[in-house]
Parts: sequence; C-alpha cells; structure tokens
Amino acid sequence: MNCEQLDWAILERLRAGFLGGTAAAGPYWQSPADLANYDATYAERIGWKWDAVLSELTRRNWRPRTRTILDWGCGSGVAGRRVLSAFGAENFDALHVWDHSPLARDFACERARTEFSSLTVAASTSEPTPKNLPPYTLAISHVLNELPADALAQLLSLVARAEAVLWVEPGNHVVSRQLIGIRETLTSAFHIVAPCPHQGACGLLAAGNERHWCHFFAEPPSGVQNDSDWVRFGHRAGVDLRSQAYAYLVLEKNSASDSASGLSAPPSGASRILGRAEHFKGYARILSCEAGGVASLELQKRADPELYKALKKDSSQPLYRWTRDDRGRITAAEQV
Repeated sequence: MNCEQLDWAILERLRAGFLGGTAAAGPYWQSPADLANYDATYAERIGWKWDAVLSELTRRNWRPRTRTILDWGCGSGVAGRRVLSAFGAENFDALHVWDHSPLARDFACERARTEFSSLTVAASTSEPTPKNLPPYTLAISHVLNELPADALAQLLSLVARAEAVLWVEPGNHVVSRQLIGIRETLTSAFHIVAPCPHQGACGLLAAGNERHWCHFFAEPPSGVQNDSDWVRFGHRAGVDLRSQAYAYLVLEKNSASDSASGLSAPPSGASRILGRAEHFKGYARILSCEAGGVASLELQKRADPELYKALKKDSSQPLYRWTRDDRGRITAAEQV
C-alpha cells in the first residue's frame, strides 16, 4: 500500500458511509477508483480477519470439498481471493462473485483474474441468488449491517444450498449476536466447524449472558505497525492497526462427513476463549465457551505462569481443556 497514491476524498466518503449507516441504503461504489482505494486499505484490514480464520482451518486440516467458490456481496473481492490463496487456487475450478453493484462485480473479477490467471472467474449478474451453480462453498464477508430483511432472506437461501459456508463479520456486539441467531437456525442442516467447540445451542443465549458476544481479534501481518505507509494511513483514517475484532462462522453440510473433509473435530471437553483474557495483578479472567455453556473462569498467575503470559499475546484461537476447582479457578490447562 502506497499512502501517497491514495485518494483521501474517496476513503473519507466511504468511511463516513460505513460509520453513518448510509452504506445500507444501496450501492455506494461510484467508480473503479472507489474500489481500488478501498481494496488497498479497508479491505486489506478485512483480509487480515480472513487470514486468521483460514489459518485456524488449515491448522485443523479442514478444506472445502467443493471446487467452486461463490463470493456473495463481494465488494472488491477480498474474501474470495483470501480463500483461494489459503487453500490453493489449483484445488478449485471456478470463482463466482455477486454484488448488487456492477462496478464491484467487475472489479472483483478483474482482480481475481489477475491474481489467479488459470482459474475461471465469473460474475453472477442476473440475480442475488445465482442458480445452476455446481456444489459451492459460500464466502460471506461484512454484510449483516447492510442487509434489509428481504436481502438477508435471499442470502439465507444461498446458505441452505451451499456445501460449506465461510462467514466473517465485524466483531461488535450487535452483529455478533445477529450471527449467533443465524447459527441457531442452521444446526440441523450443518455441522459447525468453527468457532464453536461443540454442536449444541450457543451458551451466549442463556439468561445472564446478554452483555457478552462471540468475537476474536486478528493481528496484522508482521511489519505493518512499522510500515510508514500503514502508520500514516492509520493516523489519518483514525483506525487501530494493532488488531481487528471479528466474528465468524464456518459450516459444513451434515452430509459431508468429518472424514470426507479431513476435519479434525474438537476433542471432548474442548473450550475456546471468547474475546480476550482480562489481566489483573496476579490473575487473569476469561470467558470460556464449552459444551456445557459459557463460563467465567479465573487463572492465578502462580498456577501457570506460562499460560498467564501466553494469554496476553496469543491471538491464534487455540482450543483448551481446562481443569478447574469448584470456584471456577483453573488449576491446569491443556492446549488441544
């Protein structure tokens, strides 16, 4: 990213629309330059969230079984390109993109064709719910805060037809809770790959957990915080480059068995930390998602100094199995 080449009038107009909610009123791309500036900056930050999600999936030996990707609500196409890069373009036959903006569809196609010259790239132009596609993996990125009810219904019809779904959203309370609600409607038809370490009802929906939400933090690539262009962009745009909050959901059709997709299922008793651990003098407090619900746990520094330290730094979303006493204090931990 070259900060000198950015059009700040475009970036400031786009950011004002995103923050003010006017982006939900309809297509907001006015020119290919809008998309090029967005792709180099805001979309790249979204790409870091996708990198975090895809990194976990590859660590767990999961990959889509389909050879077609559909990037719905594609914008500049960052989601589809990140998926192809993570799993290898050679493992796919086609990338289809759809957006309500023809400018976005054209830009996403052009960028994908440039980056993956051997891949068939096509824009689904006629309707928001493309039909006659071969079995597909659906990539969805940062759309929930822009979708009216009818558009969300159209999207969910595509979700129902997909073999796998990779869905990444902003990590704020409202959008995360909306994604949780969607998750609950899909558990009968889909296996939940991530982030949930279980297949049961979401523990955050239990009474008393209304203030909590399912979110995580993606770190930028090494060197970004020392890159003068990114530092200047962060200051002028008013964005924090240290980490990006996100919520996500990865699903696979129940007909696709774990062994077929290569998925290593979370072991019994696995838990995942929601958000970040809170560190205090001598102890840390975490919110743990597990099969029995959501639990507030405490780790005394003296009980496991290395884990206490690791919880300050680790953003890789590891799964843990806790041993704890009847007061909710962790006495031992195993990364699984």
